[in-house]
Amino acid sequence: MKLAPLFSIGALAAISLLGCSNQSADTTDGSSATSQETTVLRFSHFWPATSSISKEVFEPWAKQIETDSNGRLKVELYPSAGLAKADVTYESAAKGTIDIGSQAHGYTNGRFPLTQITELPGLSNSATQMGCMLQTLYDDGTLAGEYEDSHLLFMYGAGPGALHTTDKLIRTPEDMKGMRIRRPSAVAGDIIESAGASPVGLPANDMYTSLQRGVVDGLSFPWEAVTAFKIDEITKYHTNIPFYSSALMVTMNKDKYDNLPDDLKQVLDKNSGMALANKVGEVFDKHDQMAIQAAKDKGDEIIEIPDPLNDPDWKGPLERGTQKYLSDVNALGLDADGVYEKAKAASAACKV
Repeated sequence: MKLAPLFSIGALAAISLLGCSNQSADTTDGSSATSQETTVLRFSHFWPATSSISKEVFEPWAKQIETDSNGRLKVELYPSAGLAKADVTYESAAKGTIDIGSQAHGYTNGRFPLTQITELPGLSNSATQMGCMLQTLYDDGTLAGEYEDSHLLFMYGAGPGALHTTDKLIRTPEDMKGMRIRRPSAVAGDIIESAGASPVGLPANDMYTSLQRGVVDGLSFPWEAVTAFKIDEITKYHTNIPFYSSALMVTMNKDKYDNLPDDLKQVLDKNSGMALANKVGEVFDKHDQMAIQAAKDKGDEIIEIPDPLNDPDWKGPLERGTQKYLSDVNALGLDADGVYEKAKAASAACKV
């Protein structure tokens, strides 16, 4: 009777040893073979699974990481904010609720005040330029202090946000008075308000129903995202003005990254930084042009205002909105004016 417990303990020990996936086993030539576990990284982002960013950037990126790591890293994608709401994705990655997340900076206004200076009008005319500017300012340390609680994989930018409306074409700021316009960030909100409209904060995933129900009259949004979120089904008037540009990022939980073996860190490092910022920019820019052409083919009414800072109607509101944002950031004790000058220099260097 006393042998049973001893046998059970021995059996459990044997099972434990056999079940360890990192256990070494002797091979016929006397060497040792090690089977290594796959580390799964859960990546939550707000883009729809059918969007160009999900299909042409994030899916190939995940596959490349799996290939480069010989299957030891596997990135599981959760589009449409599948694991974390759009406005808490960065925080979720920082805390470890998810492993990797992609979020627009504007979803947490006030959290990245210096980074959002890059969203101001006149700094970017393409997603490629925006992403390059963001990654440059992170790499040179100008913005790095805002991400110390996470491991930043790469920055990226969207194309300029135009104005898209359901019932009325906006030709001048006067046309915006009394309208309710969805704002993507504090930067765009200041400009919308300076033009006389009421800025309304809404996550991207809520915009379709809000436009349907008349909660908002229009929105400021990049062209690619208009098709990604099916806004083109509701809006038929477009003011193609570089009103603002959205800054976005992909970040990873710091502890998760730090605890990886060095060779797996190198896999992630290889698939990070400026190369990815440029890749997203190329995809965005291509689909921006496709969305503009689709709107024209549909018969939508489009007005072009390519250089609003030199346009007599738009110059004033855009400059007032810009100055308000910079003043607000300066009031926090931060060097907004200094970062703005660095952003202008990076913008010029990144112009394509």
